[in-house]
Amino acid sequence: MGVALNSTHKASPLCSMISAGCATYGKRVGLSAKELFEEALDELFSHCPALERQDVEALYLGQGFESFEHQANTAAGISNDYGFSNIPSTRIESVSASGGAALRQAVLGLMSGAYDVVICGGVEKMTERQTPEALEIISMASERYFEQWNGATLTSLNALAARVHMQQFGTSEEDLAMVAVKNHRNAFDNPKAFFHKTITVDDVLSSRPISTPLKLLDCSPICDGASAVALCKLEVASRYDDLPISIIGSAEASDSDFIFREELTSFRATKVASKDAYQMSGISPRDLDFAEVHDAFTINELIAYEDLGFCDKGKGGKLIESHETDLNGRLPVNVSGGLKAKGHPVGSSGCGQAYEVYSQMKGLTAPSRSLRDPKIALTHSMGGAGVTVQVHIFQK
Repeated sequence: MGVALNSTHKASPLCSMISAGCATYGKRVGLSAKELFEEALDELFSHCPALERQDVEALYLGQGFESFEHQANTAAGISNDYGFSNIPSTRIESVSASGGAALRQAVLGLMSGAYDVVICGGVEKMTERQTPEALEIISMASERYFEQWNGATLTSLNALAARVHMQQFGTSEEDLAMVAVKNHRNAFDNPKAFFHKTITVDDVLSSRPISTPLKLLDCSPICDGASAVALCKLEVASRYDDLPISIIGSAEASDSDFIFREELTSFRATKVASKDAYQMSGISPRDLDFAEVHDAFTINELIAYEDLGFCDKGKGGKLIESHETDLNGRLPVNVSGGLKAKGHPVGSSGCGQAYEVYSQMKGLTAPSRSLRDPKIALTHSMGGAGVTVQVHIFQK
C-alpha cells in the first residue's frame, strides 16, 4: 500500500496548517456549543498573532447532530457572533466524521483557489441530554430501516465486528482492553482530555458489559468539546508562520451500511481513503511518526491498524501486544488519548485529531507525552460503522 518514501523525499503540499485550538473535552456544564467553539477559536488565534479575524474567508463547521441542542444552521450564527464578517459559513454533517469532513472540505476550498485562509473545526454539546436520549440521537448514525428498526446500535454493530475478528484471527478481549489502557495512559497528562485516570486490563475486563465482547471501558464517552484549525494556501503561509505544517495528503471514501457488507472485520472506506492519501503524499505507513485514529470502540483501533497498513490483516491484536503503538513505541497511536480517553464530542473529533498533530509538531504538549521531533503524522476520522472516512497526512 502506498509509495515508499526515501530520506530525501519532498511531498507536494496541498495547503498549510498555521494554527489550531481546542476546548477542553468533558462535561462542560453551563456552556453551549457556540461558547465551546469560541473557546477553541480563542486558543487558535492566541497561537498565531499575525492572523486577524478579517483574514478568514470561510468557515467549515463539523457538527454531527442538531438534536442535542435543538439548533440547526449553527455555522452562520457562530461565525458572525465571533466577528467573521458575513463570510461563507457552512455546517458539515457526517456524524462522527463531521470534524474530519470539515477539514477535508477546507482543504478542497483552498485547493479550488476560492480562498486564501479558512478555518475548519467541529463542536458537539452532548452531556445535557440523559444517556438514553443521547444514545437515541447517536443511533441516527445507523441505517434506519434495517439496523435501527431491528434494534442494532453502533455499539452492537462494532461488537459484532469484534466477535468475528476474535473468531477469525484469535484476537482476545485482553487485546481490546490494552487499547483502552494505552489511550487512558496517554490522556493522563493531556489537559484537553476528559479522563485523567489510568486503568488496567483487569479494570476493563471487569467493567459493565455493554454489548459482548465490548464493555463500558471499551467505549468512548458522551462528552462536550470543540476544536478549530486554521489553514491557508501555500503562497501566503509565511505571513502567519515561519514554519507552517503542510497537509500533504487528503482523501475521503464511503461505504454501504454495515449490515449490507460481506466483510465485517475491515472498513473498506478506510482502506480506500488511506491508499489515496498515501499515494497523494508519496509516503507509506512505515514513514509515519505517529497517528491519531478513530477509536470510538477499542475494536476500531485494532481494525484501523490493519486497514491503514500499520500491520497485516488480522494482526491488530499482535500489534497492540507488541507495545509498538505505545507513546514510546515504533509508531505511537492516539497519543492524545484518542476518542476513548480524550473524549468523543462527535462533531469535534476529526479536527481534534489535527489539533494534536499541531500541538505535537509545535512542541506545545507536556514533556511527559511529547514525541521526539515528529515530522509526519496521519489522522483517520470515521463516521458510523465505517460508512464515511477521511484520512489526512501532515508533514512538518
